[in-house]
Amino acid sequence: MAKQVPTSRLARGTKLGAVAASSVIRTQRARLSMRGRSEAVRAKMAEESMIRTTEQVVMVLGTMKGVAMKLGQMMSVLDMDLVPEAHRERFQKRLAVLRNAAPSVSFESMRQVIEEDFGQPLNKIFAEFEAEPIAAASIGQVYRGTLHDGRQVAVKVQYPGIDAAVRADLKNLAMFRRVLQSAMPWVTPAVLDELRLNMESELDYQAEANTQLQIAELYAGHPFIVVPRSMPELSTTRVLVSEYVAGKGFEEIRQLPAAQRDRIGEIIYRFYVGSLFTFNEFCGDPHPGNVLLAPDGKVGFLDFGLFNRMDPEHVQFELTCLRAAAEDRAEDLRQLMIERGVIDSPEEIGAEECLEYVLAASEWCLIDEDLTITPELASGAFLLAVDPRASEFAGMKQQNLPPEHLFSRRADFLTFGMLGQLGCTANWHQISREWLYDEPPVTELGKAHHAWLAEHPPVAPKKPRTKAKKAPKPSSNA
Repeated sequence: MAKQVPTSRLARGTKLGAVAASSVIRTQRARLSMRGRSEAVRAKMAEESMIRTTEQVVMVLGTMKGVAMKLGQMMSVLDMDLVPEAHRERFQKRLAVLRNAAPSVSFESMRQVIEEDFGQPLNKIFAEFEAEPIAAASIGQVYRGTLHDGRQVAVKVQYPGIDAAVRADLKNLAMFRRVLQSAMPWVTPAVLDELRLNMESELDYQAEANTQLQIAELYAGHPFIVVPRSMPELSTTRVLVSEYVAGKGFEEIRQLPAAQRDRIGEIIYRFYVGSLFTFNEFCGDPHPGNVLLAPDGKVGFLDFGLFNRMDPEHVQFELTCLRAAAEDRAEDLRQLMIERGVIDSPEEIGAEECLEYVLAASEWCLIDEDLTITPELASGAFLLAVDPRASEFAGMKQQNLPPEHLFSRRADFLTFGMLGQLGCTANWHQISREWLYDEPPVTELGKAHHAWLAEHPPVAPKKPRTKAKKAPKPSSNA
């Protein structure tokens, strides 16, 4: 039977500090809490040179549209309290440039994209179409429309010429890699390679429509998760049509009472992290703009341009590593990583460093107690795990995480960041034991989810999707 995780990893209360490990912990020495790790990151971010370099990065990315917005979204999980107060306003302005890098495009230009792809006037395709966008995507705008049969739809339309611009940006990123890393150390070569691969995939909206429909069917009838059904027959390379789902956006969700935020946080955790271990597939783009609270209390999930299906063998490897870390089996964890090729220079990496590195990123869901996730905890863990300037885990950071695992770890971090923005409280480990140890659920949401799973057992995952061809043009009575 799996050993319960020691409950003394984190100090409780409003102020988290260093924790003296109890006698049941392997090292019997003081361990930095997650707050302690965040404090270490705070000191590193205080460097004036890093703030100055950020200005250079903004200049480099200032003319980049889709890529700049994607980097801005990734950085939006960071807590600005980590930045020294004297630099905070300046740093926030720099980040705002990245987050708000969407091009200003007239509706007439966007309309032209739709009509070019469909080969028909807009009013032949839609009975009604609102000219004012309801949301912005990283490479397009989202509009609300009505089909001729009365169905309300959300229509995501790419900015004209964005495909060429993104591909040019991706080529240029290699030139500016050193500048980017000096200001954003987490933008490693592996992150840029993953960004390049997935931004290319995001340019194909019809492939995304096919994926979204599969996920909507996978979660059909779910008690608290809803994925709007896309309409591949009405989608093209640059236009994605799906059901319109009304609901509260993330900022409104943040204003809800704690109990409601905790419930939504558990749902977000189950969807973005639990899906990998339940279905061997997951959405790789956890982001506040992709979540909404529907009127019936279900949580809706949007945007499936970044989606990954993993070989069950790779998923099992991640499960095995997490169990080893949860049970303090440092030597076993190190050996697993050596055999997998994650550690390619074993003589440089000790078991302790290996274990502490995994805990720096995943300790929040491996401690058996209630934990309130704050933006500072999420940001500290994220930055410490990826910042190559940090002396901690210097050896581990020189190792090679296989691409299939890099994508899932990124989803993990971004989910952690979203939960931090909501300030959610839960025993995340007790939830994760459902997939870590195949144990029965202990939360009401978990019980409802498993009752649904009993009627919708997971099936073998489909092969990774390939790039789809441009959709055929629909008839005027579509």
